[in-house]
Amino acid sequence: MGAILFVRIKSDLSWKEFERRLADRRPRFRDVPGLQQKVYGRDNATGGGCGIYFFDSDEALAEFRDSELARTIPDAYEAVDVRREAYEVLYSLWRDRGPLVDADSARG
Repeated sequence: MGAILFVRIKSDLSWKEFERRLADRRPRFRDVPGLQQKVYGRDNATGGGCGIYFFDSDEALAEFRDSELARTIPDAYEAVDVRREAYEVLYSLWRDRGPLVDADSARG
C-alpha cells in the first residue's frame, strides 16, 4: 500500500536562495528507496515551500523519515517552521495516472 508525506517549510531565505537549495538537494532524492515521485510546491502568498512525497509503502516512508536526508531538511532551508504530515494512500481519482498507479491498480 502506498504512502504520502507532505512537508511544509517556512523560511526567511529569499525564494531565489530557497529554490537554489532545492535544486542542489534534488538529485539526492532520486536515490531514496521506495520513493516513486516528489512534487515541489510554493505558496506565493507566504513564500513557503512544500514537498509532496509518494512512497510505494509505509515501510519506505518510515525508512526515509529516519534518514540523514530527511533529518537535514530543516537545516538545509534554515526553516523557522516545519510541518510534516503522513498519509496512507486510499485510492486515486484516475487509476491510470500518477505516481502510485501500480499500488492503486493492485487493489482493484
